Amino acid sequence: MAVNEASPGAANTALPNYVPPPLPPSIGYSLKRLFLGKPLVTDQLKDEKLSNRVALGVLSPDAISSSAYGTEVVLVELLPYAALASFALLLPITAAILCILVLVAAAYCQVVMTYTKAGGSYVVARDNFGPRVAQVAAAALMIDYVVTVAVQAAAGTVAVVSAIRILGPYSLEITVGIVLAMCFVNLRGLKEAGRPFAVPTYFFIVMMTTMIVTGVVRHLIWGLPKYDPTTIVGAVPVEHGDGLILGATVLVLLRAFANGGASLTGVEAISNTVGAFHEPAGRNARKVIVVMASVLFFLLAGVAFLACATYATPYTAGYPSVLSEIARAVFGSSMVGHVLYALVQIATALILFTGANTSFNGFPALANFVSEDRFLPRQLAKRGHRLVFSNGIILLTVLSVALLIGTGGSVSALVPFYAIGVFTGFAMAGFGMAKHHHREHGDGWRHKFAICLTAGVVSTIVVLIFAIAKFTEGAWLVVVIFPILVFLLMRLNREYRAEAAILESIRGGGPLEDYQRLRVLVLVASLDLASLEALRYGRGLEADEFTAVHFNIDEAHTELLLTKWVHYGLQTPLRIIECPDRRLIRAAQELVVAEANQQPGTMVTLLLPRRSYAPLIGFFLHDRTADRIARAVSRMPFAVATIVPYDVRSKIRQTFPDRFEERITRELEKVQSRVEGKPEGQRPATTPQVIALGNLVSGLQATVEGEVLRVEDKVRDGEPLRIVVLGDDSGELNVLFNNGRGVDLAVGQQLRMTGKARQTGTRAMFLEDPAVTVLGEPA
Repeated sequence: MAVNEASPGAANTALPNYVPPPLPPSIGYSLKRLFLGKPLVTDQLKDEKLSNRVALGVLSPDAISSSAYGTEVVLVELLPYAALASFALLLPITAAILCILVLVAAAYCQVVMTYTKAGGSYVVARDNFGPRVAQVAAAALMIDYVVTVAVQAAAGTVAVVSAIRILGPYSLEITVGIVLAMCFVNLRGLKEAGRPFAVPTYFFIVMMTTMIVTGVVRHLIWGLPKYDPTTIVGAVPVEHGDGLILGATVLVLLRAFANGGASLTGVEAISNTVGAFHEPAGRNARKVIVVMASVLFFLLAGVAFLACATYATPYTAGYPSVLSEIARAVFGSSMVGHVLYALVQIATALILFTGANTSFNGFPALANFVSEDRFLPRQLAKRGHRLVFSNGIILLTVLSVALLIGTGGSVSALVPFYAIGVFTGFAMAGFGMAKHHHREHGDGWRHKFAICLTAGVVSTIVVLIFAIAKFTEGAWLVVVIFPILVFLLMRLNREYRAEAAILESIRGGGPLEDYQRLRVLVLVASLDLASLEALRYGRGLEADEFTAVHFNIDEAHTELLLTKWVHYGLQTPLRIIECPDRRLIRAAQELVVAEANQQPGTMVTLLLPRRSYAPLIGFFLHDRTADRIARAVSRMPFAVATIVPYDVRSKIRQTFPDRFEERITRELEKVQSRVEGKPEGQRPATTPQVIALGNLVSGLQATVEGEVLRVEDKVRDGEPLRIVVLGDDSGELNVLFNNGRGVDLAVGQQLRMTGKARQTGTRAMFLEDPAVTVLGEPA
């Protein structure tokens, strides 16, 4: 049967009311819908305004929860060198940290009054120093968010295993599981707004206040029990010292102070979401910052005081925590004491996990800001299935889990990665606001300038202290990664700006040239549906000359192509060009040059059929010749290369509907329907894709058409067996009918059959008991 090149589209054009078949969801989309739920539309994206009370609970857990481990990481550094004198050194170090807290909070109060939509160190640095310098703040904040997830989740696990010590050996696994669970719920569109997320913060504040007040009262009136750090099995090693100086070198003090700086993480969280407050947003945000800083001040001071009063000691295994030991000493061993102790641990775990979860909103939002400024890949600015920045959430999860595994999930090991990013952000915000006040000269600008400049200078000093004092304990990695990350951000921006310079400079491109002639060439590697689709598309371009071209690199293959071309009666002329060196890209370029040079003012369009396969398997099984040729030809000013895609993957799914992937997809759809409480619907019926008999695949169901050539009747195992031989242009096929089926079939009939092809050993492919439709009777 002869066909021309327009035959692939003839079926569609012949139907006046043609309705395209429904597109079944891919297995990837079915999995996404099953795990993430129904997709949300853009109109469902809403910003919820927060009251001050709710905002304090929602936006401050990262900062307030750091009081749970801030004192402990200071003692971890002091005890091996200063012995019991460490508890005397703890209070002055804590006092220095609290002074910095007051200074930083005062600076951020000015940030939220100036930037009432979105603040934070990145926006402040961008507006005052430009987008390039702001990448220092961006890099710092991204590192901070990654480490925040790791530290807060690890500290939350410590709170759990401190109360349930049997879980201690599995701390890392628990922490990684918690982070993965956070990733999952955030991919489903978890919103950190509303009362549920404020509960852990207030619960923690109440329990910590109860513990501190009870502890101070007991200490002043009855006295608190004291631990003996030198006799506790598993405690951090304690060296014997007799004074504040013996064993406590300046370097040790600086390292302890640097560790304690981790207590100030999350102070800037409120400035990142000023727009979420009710009007006046700036004033409300400032009030919440003051309250948050006051609460953090009280908790840090209270925990440090009780640690000194009880000699609570950290353990080398990381658990039980210092906070847990303080709570045991304060509440005692009575029934009420055990209950209060358990409530403290529950509140600590909840707020730490909530604090870790804040990064899953902060990091993707920051990545979105930076990518919109063209310093990060655009993929990070795209909202996903549930209107969240899915790529940012996944990236944050991967990095934080890698960090947890690399450090063993130890809070003490993670702290060296922490404060550099935190205080770099503080420094950028301080210096940025100082420049803003110096430039604007607003009311009381000198006073505000002094506060912000001091905050920037002090934060910079802390960064230097941390980089030097903690360099050998892991800070070297941040010191190395930080400039590399800033360089990469700059490099990405330069690439984006170079692309924009080409794509957006319409006026600089000169007048558009009108070509007098159009020559269209279709590169044909083999005659198949993809090539026929390209030929059909090319005939619609109304070119002055339209030609198919084949580069001859295999004589036998070229002869077969010419035979098929004549057999199917294709009217498009086919040129054979010798390519003995097999340099297809070079041959395509020379062909285009030759065609363009035949006559001035000629535009050459090269059409390249591209067959699209499954992403992973197709990458290994097929090359990308069409893409490489298109890139090379597109560099030529008088030529255009056009890819004509043909989706082989969808045709495979339509032709072989019982493949493993399709069965999995159908089962996932059923599960999803049950999850959503909907009745299990049937897929819309689709017209089966008919394939040639010679293209059947053993083990896969397919639909074929052909003419009955022969009919034979036999007996197998005592049962009647009818063998129908079906034929088409590609060959013959044996069709077996058992138990008297197929008796109404006769030679010359045109049949359509649907069944599963089988092949045993060297035996030819056959169908057994297929579904049969008679298309035509013998002539």
